[in-house]
Amino acid sequence: MINNTDFIDLPLHIKGKVRNVYDLGDRLLIVVTDRISAFDVVFDRLIPDKGKVLNSISEFWFDYTKDIVDNHMMTTDVSKYPDEISKYKDELQGRSMVVKKIKMIEAEFIVRGYLEGSSLKEYIKTGKICGIDLPKGLRQGDKLLKPLFTPSSKSSEGHDENISFETLCTKIGEELANKIKNISLMLYERAREYAYSKGIILADTKFEFGIMDDRLILADEIFTPDSSRFWDAAEYQPGKAQKSFDKQYLREYLEDIGWDKNPPAPELPDDVVNKTRLKYIEAYQRITGKDL
Repeated sequence: MINNTDFIDLPLHIKGKVRNVYDLGDRLLIVVTDRISAFDVVFDRLIPDKGKVLNSISEFWFDYTKDIVDNHMMTTDVSKYPDEISKYKDELQGRSMVVKKIKMIEAEFIVRGYLEGSSLKEYIKTGKICGIDLPKGLRQGDKLLKPLFTPSSKSSEGHDENISFETLCTKIGEELANKIKNISLMLYERAREYAYSKGIILADTKFEFGIMDDRLILADEIFTPDSSRFWDAAEYQPGKAQKSFDKQYLREYLEDIGWDKNPPAPELPDDVVNKTRLKYIEAYQRITGKDL
């Protein structure tokens, strides 16, 4: 398991909740740790193999969707890494990638195909999601008539907040906002069809984008158990929480114990850590058809 990556003697570009990013000059090295966060708070307990799952499943999806939009991935093959990081190949194997250095857009872009999570809470309270009116009488887990694009602000500290599409246009420009919306919906539809063929419902997901040479670039992670909700299609039944292969299991545990979602995070018991690990691994195996 890996928590910190202090053994890497390179300039630290960004330390995220899960990923540590190092500056390689004209490129970046992303190392995916085994840390886990929920409700934007990072936990002390690590989830074994989680970093490898996230890195490997992102690699699969980046390749699968590269005809829709270019992405930042260059290689995950440690034998092709620059000389200055080749000495760390044993530690980086399976949990890292070298990527293009791009200017990130300060927002997250969420596509929702089903009613769950924060969108369910907002719908119950207002009958809307991000200002979008929805039909009355929808239940937890119901499939929406069409996928919704719901951007959010990106916060380095604290909780991200949903914003309207109009607010997004004001922040980044109408042309770019529309382009991101259309590409996000295309990505979601492509992945949803593929996942369903593997017995998984892709309920929702989030994307991050950046700009390089005036081109839109898909970045960070894509269709992972950290950034998406994966449900078992064989057991799908609206009106209740679904059997999932993602972080939702952890979120539900935290809701059940009454945590107020503010630091410090509670200590996770062994069974929660183990079950979370197995859900991540099953998502990877079902989607890629490979063993981790």
